[in-house]
Amino acid sequence: MTSCFGSIGNRLAALAFAAAVLTAATSLPAAAAALGSQMIVVKLDLAKVVRLPSQAQTLILGNPVIADVTLLRGGTTMVVTGKGYGQTNLIVLDKAGNLITESTIRVEQATDSLVIVQRGMDRESYSCLPRCQPAVELGDGVPFMTLWGSAVQARNGYAVPQTAVSK
Repeated sequence: MTSCFGSIGNRLAALAFAAAVLTAATSLPAAAAALGSQMIVVKLDLAKVVRLPSQAQTLILGNPVIADVTLLRGGTTMVVTGKGYGQTNLIVLDKAGNLITESTIRVEQATDSLVIVQRGMDRESYSCLPRCQPAVELGDGVPFMTLWGSAVQARNGYAVPQTAVSK
């Protein structure tokens, strides 16, 4: 029996060659392939731990207004924190400055407990876990942000440790 490969032996050789090519193509480090092939999605004001290829040395972030990245000791893990809505890129270089991978970071709104109230042109955001409380979010109206933003700042001031006063 003949085919485009001629004989059974030739078919087996072609299959072995195809398997070798497939193995070589997938021999990239798993972490690099995973980082480069997926978008990193993080919620606004939250942090996410992301694994890096072992040879990662330098991180370059396209827009630090959108996200912040911190390379942890050991160089195989980074923390991505969402700072503003939108999308930016992340470039990972090795010690010699060679490109390892490039990924996209997208910062989204946490919507699991967020209720948005639209009052004409003004928007108000509430976090409902389980009771609804004002939650100042990017995009809220100025009157709402002013009222609740100052209340949040005052409350956060109580969390600052007071220094001891000596007599």
